Order: sequence, then structure tokens, then C-alpha cells
Amino acid sequence: MKLLAALRLASTGLKVQRVRLNITAMNLANAHVTRTLEGGPYRAKNLIVAASPLEPDFAQRLGELSEKLAAPKVLAIVDDESPFKEVYDPTHPDADERGIVRYPNVDVLTEMVDLMAASRAYEANLSVVSVTKNMALKTIDILR
Repeated sequence: MKLLAALRLASTGLKVQRVRLNITAMNLANAHVTRTLEGGPYRAKNLIVAASPLEPDFAQRLGELSEKLAAPKVLAIVDDESPFKEVYDPTHPDADERGIVRYPNVDVLTEMVDLMAASRAYEANLSVVSVTKNMALKTIDILR
């Protein structure tokens, strides 16, 4: 049953990191969008992730180990409320009467670092799944 616990925790980690990768990619793709359907420039998105308690039946199977484990869970995707970047460019079609263009509040360097971290975390969770699968196959081979 401990192998199933590892698989379940790794799979929840994979889900969270997949959402994190998608949000970061969306932020990077819209880093220069000055006009959206809602009006104004694109507003960066942030992910809120929290540790959630394990399901009761799953926790019972783990015994005392369940007190130390919590599965990651995406609570919400929220808009970043930091101010937009303002650049003087009177030739831009979205410039206001003063010649100021408001650009998205996306920091490309921060997003790239977040993208790399999410990618590495995704790979780590994938490795857990792969190692757990191999351990289960070896166990079945031993029992034959």
C-alpha cells in the first residue's frame, strides 16, 4: 500500500505542476499584450497552492505516516495586482493622450525561473511515478 501512497502523492504533484507550467506559459505568451477583451493590458496570473489533508480512507491505509503527508492542491488562480509597466511611446496605437503605453505586469525573468522550477518539479514527480512502477514490477517478479 505504500507504493500506492507514493503514486497518489506524485500524481497530485504532477497535476499541480502542470497547471503551474500552463499559467507561466500563458504569462510569458502575453508579456507584451497591451489590449485585451476586458480592456487594458494583460494582467499576470498567479497560482495559489496549498497542502491539503489526505482523504480519510487513504489516510487510514497509511497509518501513522498519514499525519506527516499532505497532498498539494491548487486553491485558485488569481490576478497579480502589481501595477502595469508604463512606457513613453507616442507612436504606439495604445498610447494615451500623454503618449504613455501601459504594458502587462509580467516580469519575464521571474516567469522563466518559475517555468524552470515547475519543469524540474514536474520531472521529479514523474521520476517518483517511474521508480514506483519499477518497484511494483520487481515485487511482482519476486512473487512469481
